[in-house]
Amino acid sequence: MALSESQIPPDAQHYLVCGTEDCKKNCQFYCNDCYLPMCEQCRDEHQKNEKTKNHEVVPYKQRKRQLPVEKCKIHPTKEMVIFCEECQIPLCYKCTTTKEHRGHVFTDLEMVFDEKVSLCQEEIAKIRNYFEPTSQDLKKDIAGDVREIKKIMEGLRTSMKAEAEAVKKLVDTVTSDKIKQCDKMEQSLLETLYGQNQNIDDYINYLNDLIKTFYGYLSPSNIEELTFALNSENLIIRPIPETSKPVLPVFTAGQYSKEDVAKLLGTITVPNIKPENRIIKPMETVPTQLKSTGKQRKQDREKSDVKQTLSLSSSVTKVREYTVPGVCNVYHISLGKSGRLLFSDFYGNLVQTDLQGNLLQKIQTSGEDEGYHTVTQDGDLIYTERVNKVNRITPGKTITGFIETGDWRPISVHSSHINGDILVGMRKDYEGKITRYNKTGTGIQNIQRNNKGQGLYKGPHYITENINGDVCVSDYNKDAVVVVDKSGQHRFSYTGQGLGFTPYGICTDVLGHILVCDQNSKTVHLLDQDGRFLSLLLTKQQGVMLPISLCVDDENNLWVGQQLTNTVTVYKYLQ
Repeated sequence: MALSESQIPPDAQHYLVCGTEDCKKNCQFYCNDCYLPMCEQCRDEHQKNEKTKNHEVVPYKQRKRQLPVEKCKIHPTKEMVIFCEECQIPLCYKCTTTKEHRGHVFTDLEMVFDEKVSLCQEEIAKIRNYFEPTSQDLKKDIAGDVREIKKIMEGLRTSMKAEAEAVKKLVDTVTSDKIKQCDKMEQSLLETLYGQNQNIDDYINYLNDLIKTFYGYLSPSNIEELTFALNSENLIIRPIPETSKPVLPVFTAGQYSKEDVAKLLGTITVPNIKPENRIIKPMETVPTQLKSTGKQRKQDREKSDVKQTLSLSSSVTKVREYTVPGVCNVYHISLGKSGRLLFSDFYGNLVQTDLQGNLLQKIQTSGEDEGYHTVTQDGDLIYTERVNKVNRITPGKTITGFIETGDWRPISVHSSHINGDILVGMRKDYEGKITRYNKTGTGIQNIQRNNKGQGLYKGPHYITENINGDVCVSDYNKDAVVVVDKSGQHRFSYTGQGLGFTPYGICTDVLGHILVCDQNSKTVHLLDQDGRFLSLLLTKQQGVMLPISLCVDDENNLWVGQQLTNTVTVYKYLQ
């Protein structure tokens, strides 16, 4: 059924018929003078007619709104058609002659009405094209945060249960050791008592034998033999053997409280930082009301569109080689801002260069064959020291202590490109862990064991983060790449292709691939983000002899450092 003009929203899709008598065609145009919707044919006739050829006929959406008929409250027989600019009220013609409005400026009320209607349409367009879809996007973000919180909290609960199980196992182990100690004490005490008891038994047997001897002397015999026997030393009664009461062990109960147990099981803390406001696109980027909401969000999708256009190339191409000054070999590469590059060797030399190979800075550190440096989003250099601390170097080259790691020795570090968190790989004895710190250096997460309470790492020597938030660790003490999700739950471990695997440098790319150096096969393995092996990306055929470190730059080029040379090779492997 066709709708009347008054029933239709200004930008709704509808079927409106021509207003010309006996014409039922679809309306496309509007005469602002006649207030008449019309089809294309009626418009042509309207403009040919001598009486109406000078009328303003426009596309229907550009029409002027017909002024509603409203009677004047002071002069009820008159219609309000004038607008008083000074008083900002509508009037009838008769009102303009009264003394209240004498000398005032008047405007055609229809023109004012049309302007107000246009403003309303603009506001409606803003609501529909910006405020409403932006609010819907925020609802999606909030729903995503709800899912993320539930996932993270479930991960925390799982971690706490795993921590409790580990403590229970430790308690069982200690209890078992103490019970074994108690058993040994009991055995020793009983052996002493059993020995004393045997001595008494032997003594009683000796007394019985002595009694029999004395009875033998009581039988008829001569005095001389009896006197000689009684004077014999063999008939002197030996003293009763000495015995002693054992000193019994005493159990002293441990001194602990609920708080002590709580400390053993870790703590959950909320970082004392101000929550970040959700990003809302500014109004000035909102397109006009005629543009679609898909175009409104075009800029938001540009980065994703770039990813979708990239794919693995059918071959790997060498782009160039780069000689690094100040180092003997290249065990780790970090990419900084404005083309700044960081390289380190096995001997603790850490250098910063530009793309032309000019040495900008050199620092002597205690690092060795590990990924012990990174660059933050703010351009600060972060590196670990084996004296259990992490240092920060500002762009002004000021070195300050940033993080203290207690009795854990930090061996690797990575600055998240997702949220700026600092991930530090640490080692103590034969166990490793990853601790996540916020930008201020406050610890917010420990990643150490899986859901069964088993240690995830032995030596987290290289760390990186994938586009989905997974923390990817190269652990050559464990001969594995260990990957956990952002909540710390173990996702998978990659242990090579069955011919031995010794992982060193690791990085990820814009497509979520995981790239890792294998010192055993002297190749670079390429995995997808779920740990599936895709290919040997670099082998001796590409001129790589001993790959040991990796880094992907902003142009999706792969930088490869080697073990016995200070030459870095740059490859293109995405197209």
